[in-house]
Amino acid sequence: MATQLDYHRIREIFTRFHAVEPEPKGELEHVNAFTLLVAVALSAQATDVGVNRATRSLFAVADTPEKMLALGEEGLIEHIKTIGLYRNKAKNVIKLSHILVEEYGGEVPSSRAALQSLPGVGRKTANVVLNMWWRMPAQAVDTHIFRVGNRTGICPGRDVNAVERAIEDNIPAEFQLHAHHWLILHGRYTCKARKPACGTCIMRDLCPFEEKTI
Repeated sequence: MATQLDYHRIREIFTRFHAVEPEPKGELEHVNAFTLLVAVALSAQATDVGVNRATRSLFAVADTPEKMLALGEEGLIEHIKTIGLYRNKAKNVIKLSHILVEEYGGEVPSSRAALQSLPGVGRKTANVVLNMWWRMPAQAVDTHIFRVGNRTGICPGRDVNAVERAIEDNIPAEFQLHAHHWLILHGRYTCKARKPACGTCIMRDLCPFEEKTI
């Protein structure tokens, strides 16, 4: 359970995040809710840079479920074959496009349960879409957040579900909307797995991580 000391420490950390970047943005390129959903689904076990490289040409010709179905699975594969697991991902994108057209009138649903019912869409993907498109304070926990949360004690947990709950429990409400983006970006560029850049970290004096680098 978080103590009063934890509350003030965590509040100060996110006050600093906000001061540096008040409106952090996700790095996956998209033009609407559908392209965001597809981009996030494609990003599993892949880098945002690699996904963006593939989707620029894809979204130029298929930015709606209807256009994606017209492109077809083989046409989709031609655009995303540089992304890991592309065949399975192509199958899922075509299936979810069909469901969106048949059951949702071509629109992306805005509930977590509905999103998670789509092929290839898990809780993390659903939370990213809810957060980035509908600005819901949903917390998408990836490997970066898991690492940062446990190293810093901001949101510790043995699995991603525990870390997600800890974010919601420990981080003050006014920082919830952008919490997962601040943590992801911090993990991606500063609190890296092998060589964390502790010397330039904005929370160095507030972090209990014992193996800090200079």
